[in-house]
Amino acid sequence: MTENGLKTLIEKALDMRNFSYAPYSHFRVGAALQSSDGRIFEGCNVENSSYGAANCAERTAFFKAVSEGVKDFKRIVITGGLEGEPLQYASPCGICRQVMREFCNPDTFEIIRARSTEDYKIYTLAQLLPGKPALMNRNPPGTVLAGENRPRWIKSMSVRAPD
Repeated sequence: MTENGLKTLIEKALDMRNFSYAPYSHFRVGAALQSSDGRIFEGCNVENSSYGAANCAERTAFFKAVSEGVKDFKRIVITGGLEGEPLQYASPCGICRQVMREFCNPDTFEIIRARSTEDYKIYTLAQLLPGKPALMNRNPPGTVLAGENRPRWIKSMSVRAPD
């Protein structure tokens, strides 16, 4: 990516902080995700009083892209910080890193933690999430687990509609 292209991606992530819904933490995060074909998907964090129902900026961007049929990515810029304070080098949470791992090559996908268009750090996903989740070692995406090939915890689940 050219220097101007990277600056544009950082500016988009910075702009997305304005759409953040963070009434509890006041930590506003913006993200700009670039697909392999050059499209950009933006996201912001959306908090909820039920903490588990909140969504990070990074996942918002990924889910927007996937919902539009895009599943191949080059890089993501993340910007974040408390309202009224200087920006920090915001890091993706563990869940966001797992989502990135689902769709990205960990050795080539770049995570750019930016405070401005001039102040940023670039990492690969492999640097921030080393190793491979256990299920990915055995069952690559697209593998159908049926019968005896299903993990024990899935076999023991009983899914029924309520009476």
